Amino acid sequence: MQLVKFLSSNMKPTRLTGHLIAIYTLLSLTNLAFSATDEKRILFLGDSLTAGYGIDPNQAYPALLAEKLEERGLEYAVSPAGLSGETSAGGLRRAKWVMQKPVDILVLALGANDGLRGIKLSDTKRNLQGIIDFAKGEYPNIKIVIAGMLMPPNLGEAYTAEFRAMFPSLAETNDATLIPFLLEGVAGEPELNIADGIHPNPEGHKILAETVWNALEPLLEK
Repeated sequence: MQLVKFLSSNMKPTRLTGHLIAIYTLLSLTNLAFSATDEKRILFLGDSLTAGYGIDPNQAYPALLAEKLEERGLEYAVSPAGLSGETSAGGLRRAKWVMQKPVDILVLALGANDGLRGIKLSDTKRNLQGIIDFAKGEYPNIKIVIAGMLMPPNLGEAYTAEFRAMFPSLAETNDATLIPFLLEGVAGEPELNIADGIHPNPEGHKILAETVWNALEPLLEK
């Protein structure tokens, strides 16, 4: 099955130098977004999918959504905070930094790397809840969108079922908007992914953008 083939692979390890460059680039881009405008802000906190791994970041789904917002005259600044290889624990550690400026909507797209590494899901869920709690503590009126993922069956039926159920549970507990599967229509489709078969290409990111937009649009103030 194509979905299983897609999810059974994980990101190749990167050299420390490359990782540090990625972090520096992320911090620079996020800081630029923070300082460039006083508009309402949408923060995308995620991993390589949010970072646009393997393509120009301007072709990744957060950038495409920024274009869509501008086209519709909606005054929202987009802050992309995707980091390749990021886990829920890493996202929790970064939360204070990336939310040092006001955030109106948080799109939380983490957990995939936890699952692929077989991290204990009680830890993953606690980390994701910690990010949400921090966001709400800083900005009580913030709206949360949780992007769900799926895991391959080779990790075991119990693990994959628990992983799948984690995202709806978090959404229900926190009155958040749920995207059941961020890669819906893209996972396992060779023509929509780069050569590694894991990360979406520009055409794949267009589909991701539409998937996220469908969840995001009802939350936007016209």
